[in-house]
Amino acid sequence: MKVSELHSGTAARRAGLAAGAAITIFFFGLALLAQFWTPYDPTALSIVDKLQAPSVRHWFGTDQLGRDVLSMIMAGTKNSVGVALLSVIIGVLIGVPLGLLGASRRGAIDELVMRGNDVIFAFPSLLLAILITAVFGPGAVNAIIAIGLFNIPVFARVTRGGALQLWTRDYCLAARVAGKGPLRISLEHILPNLVGLLVVQGAIQFSLGVIAEAGLSYVGLGAQPPVPSWGRMLNEAQTLTALAPSLALFPGVTVLLFVLGLNLLGDGLRRRQERSI
Repeated sequence: MKVSELHSGTAARRAGLAAGAAITIFFFGLALLAQFWTPYDPTALSIVDKLQAPSVRHWFGTDQLGRDVLSMIMAGTKNSVGVALLSVIIGVLIGVPLGLLGASRRGAIDELVMRGNDVIFAFPSLLLAILITAVFGPGAVNAIIAIGLFNIPVFARVTRGGALQLWTRDYCLAARVAGKGPLRISLEHILPNLVGLLVVQGAIQFSLGVIAEAGLSYVGLGAQPPVPSWGRMLNEAQTLTALAPSLALFPGVTVLLFVLGLNLLGDGLRRRQERSI
């Protein structure tokens, strides 16, 4: 490979990482801004203003109930970020300790942890989320639990795989010779060296969480009215596509851009992680 090609590839990867980080930061900032301010009340109805085209007054237009679409998208960003973030946190808080436990103890404990993960992996993530929310009822809380439950075995497997490799390193062998137990070695030597890997996986699971939340809301199992949600906006817009195509265009493009940014960020972080190993 020529040096120029190598440099161009490196520049492209850096550009992708920078673009992904910029898009992700933008949406996080939008979610934070929506916590305190939106152009209009996203739940306020105004039938006289229904189905207005994009204008200076309503940048993204209004829906069939006269609600400002831009305000609803901003509020939906807050909902999507909150659901995806909390579901990733659930996966990390439960999955990482399970992965560390399996890698450090091996034997029957490791087998029990991995077979439990296999049971959850036997169900597609979105199907599992639909099943849980259908049983316990629709809502953002149940959506968080459902998506977070699927994240647990993902982080458990990633943690276990990385930890098994680290347990063979010289510093872990030296720690064992020094009399440190498996728990102490896991916390002092294994976990700190897994942070980069877990951050990469967290970015990937975050993007999947955004898609899952939108999918659950689309079928009516996510956040319930009057809480705005991108998925429900797409659902409500499907019967009005011919009359007001912007109702589906803006939330659809928003989901696309957010997931694209998260994937670019995750891929860029993954490549950096691979080069650092």
